[in-house]
Amino acid sequence: MSDAIKHECGIALLHLKKPLAYYKEKYGTALFGINKMYLMMEKQHNRGQDGAGFASIKFDMDPGQRYISRVRSNAAQPIQDIFSQITQRIQQQTTEKPELLDQPEDLKHEVPYVGELMLGHVRYGTFGKNSIESVHPFLRQNNWMHRNLIVAGNFNMTNVQELFENLVQLGQHPKEMADTITVMEKIGHFLDDSVSKVYKKLKEEGYSKAEASPQIAERLKVSKILKRAAKNWDGGYAMAGLIGHGDSFVLRDPSGIRPVFFIDNDEFVAVASERPVLQTAFNLPIDQIQELPPGHAIITKKKGEVAIKSILKAREQKSCSFERIYFSRGSDADIYKERKQLGATLFPQVYNAIGGDLERTVFSFIPNTAETSFFGLYESAQEYLKKQIQKALDQSPPDVSKAQALLDVHPRMEKIAIKDAKLRTFITEDSSRDDLVAHVYDVTYGVIQPEDHLVIIDDSIVRGTTLKKSILKMLDRLGPKQIIVVSSAPQIRYPDCYGIDMARLGDFVAFRAALSLHKKQGTYDAVTQEVYQKCLTSVDEARETVVNHVKQIYDPFTDEELSKEIGLLLSGTEIKSPVQIIYQKVSGLHQACPGHTGDWYFTGDYPTPGGNQVVNRAFIHFYEGKQSRAY
Repeated sequence: MSDAIKHECGIALLHLKKPLAYYKEKYGTALFGINKMYLMMEKQHNRGQDGAGFASIKFDMDPGQRYISRVRSNAAQPIQDIFSQITQRIQQQTTEKPELLDQPEDLKHEVPYVGELMLGHVRYGTFGKNSIESVHPFLRQNNWMHRNLIVAGNFNMTNVQELFENLVQLGQHPKEMADTITVMEKIGHFLDDSVSKVYKKLKEEGYSKAEASPQIAERLKVSKILKRAAKNWDGGYAMAGLIGHGDSFVLRDPSGIRPVFFIDNDEFVAVASERPVLQTAFNLPIDQIQELPPGHAIITKKKGEVAIKSILKAREQKSCSFERIYFSRGSDADIYKERKQLGATLFPQVYNAIGGDLERTVFSFIPNTAETSFFGLYESAQEYLKKQIQKALDQSPPDVSKAQALLDVHPRMEKIAIKDAKLRTFITEDSSRDDLVAHVYDVTYGVIQPEDHLVIIDDSIVRGTTLKKSILKMLDRLGPKQIIVVSSAPQIRYPDCYGIDMARLGDFVAFRAALSLHKKQGTYDAVTQEVYQKCLTSVDEARETVVNHVKQIYDPFTDEELSKEIGLLLSGTEIKSPVQIIYQKVSGLHQACPGHTGDWYFTGDYPTPGGNQVVNRAFIHFYEGKQSRAY
């Protein structure tokens, strides 16, 4: 999207089922696991650029030997940084002892990070500072191997305050009120409790403390721990964890908001946030990649036994549609088709906007991530012409002259807007830099004529800031007959509270357009005061009974009225060319992405009760002039 927003984190987990010597013999290196983790994390770089972290566990180490390693980075290139550190340590010790490269078990015992169980994370922070303390994985340490816990996730919880208070009631003293800390401590609490109960039973059976340790690892029920820990979670999440003795898990939220894909074969279990990541990293066909069902966890015991367990009762599946529109890599077979379809469904609206004048229309896209939906839009224009030609020929008698005229119509596609990436990285959010912001994009001169309609497709229009300050100004210099900006996503009207950095209502151009229309109608004061009072009342209501009162702001207006007002807000008086804004319909979104019906940022229909609480709090903050988040 042309507006820069932060988006999703990504997880990568790898559980090797064989001894390292197996991978040395089959793949030529005992570093098979580390190499694959690098690939899985780098292929998810699109999901996180604020930080990255890696943790590993070595199996069957003797007491006194280090078996957990972790490295994190918030450098400019965090993935490169952490694997540079890992490689440096490996090279340092294998240079001193080159024979270690041919002795996998010795390599594991003497070199950090080389192990059988690994967890990686790429972070795109949606809350808090980008300090190293905010970078996953998080580590909860204990001298008992079974009580060591490493956690990383792609998630956001809407009820952090409630989860925090639950920990206090359990007798804990959390160091901060952050969802990552509260989630880890909640899992850790029930892990401790389960270990204690298993040990107590083993003691009754006559096991000594030393004898009990391996038995605890065998008997520990990870699914039971997760059921107890996740009972009150409200949010979207893909939560991954490693337990010190070698068990691992990845848990997906009951609405399937956050994605989880996995491979399970004789050699390893691999889990990632995106399907093509696994396909590419392991060179496997699509049918060997599975999707974890909502509310389920994939749990792998140390010895390699894998179970898919139902942890929380699945709700109606509301997988995040923004994964398909923008966030996930477009190399996924289904996502590629869906993005093309998103563009294709927009053609009727575009055709009406240009008055059917395809001959004098130039199609383009901005930014590069919108290229696939652009293909769908452009191909629909070509398909329309083919159908019209066939229709003319099917007449009796055939209208040959009309068919010939249509054959001479060739809609043009051009590369019009080009992003200056280096300039973007230099610019801050300081309003004094507006002049620089206006030059984030360059345009191609000499291809647009005064009689041309210029159609530009974008993934989505969130704030409209870059459109207003940069793109429209630059497109206007080309002097087209009109500028039509097309969004492959519907109007973003409501905050996201499940991981995407779209938190404040006042940021959304659709919200500002609705308020602008209320002002023009003279209803602004009455409707905002009424919604504010309803939102205040909802603060004290039970979470399950709260409804989204912000919908009332949009109710009086059609999509078309809002789109027209958005066009006026973004073009202002500086733009000479007429500007039209066309948005995807929610029905078109569902038609293009039938398996991902999570649309709360467009419709306000949140999949969890906490979402309604968040949107109402967001309006309270807006009305009171607070810039703080609602979650």
